[in-house]
Amino acid sequence: MREIDVNEIKAAVAQLCEKANLFLPCGMREKIESALPMEESPLCRDVLADIVRNIDAAKELNVPICQDTGMAVIFLEIGQDVHFTGGSLEEAINSGVAEGYVNGKLRLSIVGDPLRRVNTNNNTPAVIHTRIVDGDKVHIMVAPKGFGSENMSKMKMFTPSSTAEDVVDFVTEVVSVAGSNPCPPIVVGVGIGGDFEYAAYLSKKALCRDLAQRNPDPFYADLEQKCLDRINALGIGSQGFGGTVTALYVNIEQYPTHIAGLPVAVNIGCHVTRHAEITI
Repeated sequence: MREIDVNEIKAAVAQLCEKANLFLPCGMREKIESALPMEESPLCRDVLADIVRNIDAAKELNVPICQDTGMAVIFLEIGQDVHFTGGSLEEAINSGVAEGYVNGKLRLSIVGDPLRRVNTNNNTPAVIHTRIVDGDKVHIMVAPKGFGSENMSKMKMFTPSSTAEDVVDFVTEVVSVAGSNPCPPIVVGVGIGGDFEYAAYLSKKALCRDLAQRNPDPFYADLEQKCLDRINALGIGSQGFGGTVTALYVNIEQYPTHIAGLPVAVNIGCHVTRHAEITI
């Protein structure tokens, strides 16, 4: 049994909150830059170039890439041979979020009640997804989620007679309705299977997959490409100015489901789809 003090978790979360908001994941900037020669619209090429300059300026000036520094979403994988000491793990995570956002001078966007709308003034509580895995390590991923893109996400409970093409149609429709609202070029996470809430979880987790990795199942990898092609044929373009690059990539995560259902969730991320991670 390995013991880990929750204060170590708190410190790691605080650092990851700042890091995720200041620096895009490895390869994301290059992905946006590589879209330039594929963009046929001169105006959208200018917009893509401005986005790249903004990313570089944020790094140089040590300021957030986007003013919406998001709701802190935490993906926590805990080895079953780990024992936490020193207090409550959940309290430590939220304390880390508060420290990272307040000390990092990141925008505080969370209200303590969805209808009373009073700001908590420290960007807590976070949304915490916990999974128990083998081993004695703890993997923490912090994924700040801005709500310009989050608000455009959708969920649909298909019948089991629905086809893969129906899923592609739905994903494309969600992006079409979203239009310029999620600040394209976007990334799209799709969760297929599980149940109502697990499909949504899968779609958000899909946004955090390494952008160089396709789904290991060739069937779903092909479906990712079909969705991407259909989305980019919409002509929405960067910031909605009409162009050939609306989405940078589509990631699909799938899971077994009930014989009577086919849940599908689409979680849209803007061009500042951020996450940072560490293993302790």
